[in-house]
Amino acid sequence: MNQIAVFSGSAHPQFADAICDNLGITRSPADTQRFSNDCLQAQLLDNCRQRDVYIVQPLVPPTQDHLMELLLMVDAARGASAASVTAVIPHYAYARSDKKDASRISIGGKLVADLLMTAGVSRVMTMTLHAPQVHGFFGVPLDHLTALGEIADYYRGTDLSDAVIVSPDFGNAKTASQLARLLGIPVAAGSKQRKADDRVVIDAIVGDVAGKRAIVLDDEIATGGSIVELVAMLEQQQVSDVSVACTHGLFTGSAVERLRDHPLIREVVATDTVPRPDDWPELRVRSVAPLFAEAIARVHAGESVSSLFDGVDPTHAPPQPKLPL
Repeated sequence: MNQIAVFSGSAHPQFADAICDNLGITRSPADTQRFSNDCLQAQLLDNCRQRDVYIVQPLVPPTQDHLMELLLMVDAARGASAASVTAVIPHYAYARSDKKDASRISIGGKLVADLLMTAGVSRVMTMTLHAPQVHGFFGVPLDHLTALGEIADYYRGTDLSDAVIVSPDFGNAKTASQLARLLGIPVAAGSKQRKADDRVVIDAIVGDVAGKRAIVLDDEIATGGSIVELVAMLEQQQVSDVSVACTHGLFTGSAVERLRDHPLIREVVATDTVPRPDDWPELRVRSVAPLFAEAIARVHAGESVSSLFDGVDPTHAPPQPKLPL
């Protein structure tokens, strides 16, 4: 690991430190300055020459500042003769902007991928993209990790009698089905229509949830609107209690109050891809830093990353043997 240098932007240095602890190295220092004209300047304060540089920066609010800081740090590493530059983006915020679903609308997921490649990234490492096609936006190798195994491990230690996995929408139903298979319990999904960024309507539940204990699984929770709307529908189906799980717990706006104080929501489980809210000590946080550290170690050693997820999710795991025709 002496040829690895791990830097962190200002978005989530605690996560970078946890990665370094698992790698057995010390995080390399960096400095970001904001000038009086609001321009940012990033400086890497450790040797990068002919080293594999990893820059850890989830795209969390203020997202644009953190994105620009990441681009500047990548540019600095490339200019310092790094052998390779990997952008470790645990939460890739612009993955939600993945298609043209209205006239004259931007596709931010592709634009940000182009910006990263122009800045000089050799590789990108991320987790649980909102839409799998975003993987194809990148013209450099992308390691797409999943937290499904970590979430499954948490629920294996709980009472799963009469439990059912519930996806807030059909788009996430495939992932919810995979978690249901890992836990050996049934799956259901909500029929969701998004009216605005913070307003959704769920008009039906597909699957048997009546009288059961629901585990609601989503990739990302921002305002919590989808979750609250889904829980209202589950309450009509006489669901006894609800556990909510997600990979990226952003909890923007009044999300903490909406979820923490809801009488039917027993617990909320998230990973540490983004900083946890200061005012929610009851939030159950599972660390995926060891998973990122192992992926970095395997990339550095030229070993398989997909084998980390063998038996967890075939989308991320190595190809399985095909049945004979």
